Amino acid sequence: MRVAVVGLGAVGVRAARHLLAAGAAGRDPAGRDPGGHDPDRAGLDWGEERPSSVEVTLVHRSLARLTFVQQDLGLPVRVVCGGPDDLPDDLDVVVLTVPRDVRAGAEAALLRGAHAVATCDDPSEVRALLALDSEARERGLSVVAGAAFAPGVSCVLARWAAGRLDRVTEIHVASMGTGGPACARRHHRALSSPAIDYHDGAWVRRPGGSGRELVWFPEPVGGADCYRAGVCDPVLLVPAFPGVRKVTARLEATRRDRLTSWMPMLRPPHPEGLLGAVRVEVRGFAAGEAGTVAVGASVPPALGAGAAAATTALWAGRGRLAGPGAGGLAEMVDRPAEWLRDIGRRGIRTCVFEGADALAPLPA
Repeated sequence: MRVAVVGLGAVGVRAARHLLAAGAAGRDPAGRDPGGHDPDRAGLDWGEERPSSVEVTLVHRSLARLTFVQQDLGLPVRVVCGGPDDLPDDLDVVVLTVPRDVRAGAEAALLRGAHAVATCDDPSEVRALLALDSEARERGLSVVAGAAFAPGVSCVLARWAAGRLDRVTEIHVASMGTGGPACARRHHRALSSPAIDYHDGAWVRRPGGSGRELVWFPEPVGGADCYRAGVCDPVLLVPAFPGVRKVTARLEATRRDRLTSWMPMLRPPHPEGLLGAVRVEVRGFAAGEAGTVAVGASVPPALGAGAAAATTALWAGRGRLAGPGAGGLAEMVDRPAEWLRDIGRRGIRTCVFEGADALAPLPA
């Protein structure tokens, strides 16, 4: 399988690292791959993917960045200095970790007969990707939007939780943390952008930064105030759950975050977010009684997004997604337990909330 990673920020580098680990050919008796890396110490596990061959191409406009990442990875990779228009023609999957002009990258992938997996969570970019549904179906390829931590892992958690109910009526997503500088700037803008909730068959615009709600995330995060924001989770979840009545999404934010969201960021963002979490509540009916299934994950967002993007790319390349077309992971992953086990091998632990305070690993 030949995979290109376009963009080498915090998420792109993580995704490339996971893809290289999945495609490493053989290990010595000490459990190391040919490049000398120990996957267990790195929180990685080949699992059933060990015999597979994955060739990784790194694509970035900065030669200096390409050289640095290539040396840091320590395994053979192909490099292309340029953008999506410079992609090689022999690719099976293209992973787009860039924040802008994502549709152009997805179109370039489709023209080359490759699946496209995008991590961008900007609502306008996501809608542009979903508009490629007809073209992707005609070509028998997949365009996956929002294949990151939230959205991404959160979407598959929603699909898993929905399987515990007979009928889904509401889905509520809350997330905290940022993956890298581009993600931090997007989080900053989202708090001042209109939030779009889905309520009884209609889209409702609400002010960003409103609707304060105390949300309990998995440890070590715990409780945090979350607010409405201009995020794309409802756009991806509503098509995946026909008949759902209400879908909302919130971001964790401090008072300072809300007050300064209308201004440029006051200080440069951290190179990589170190603390993050997601919580998904799915409400509905099971055996005629109302019920709620709450699930979540706590992991540095860049790690979670990189693992989600790499796992989705491997699934796309092996024909394990639900089918051709464009959609989010809640639509494209019809075996959520298997997908969650795969990201678990990459260090992403998910859990289910049981009772008032108890957490338990997510069962298969």
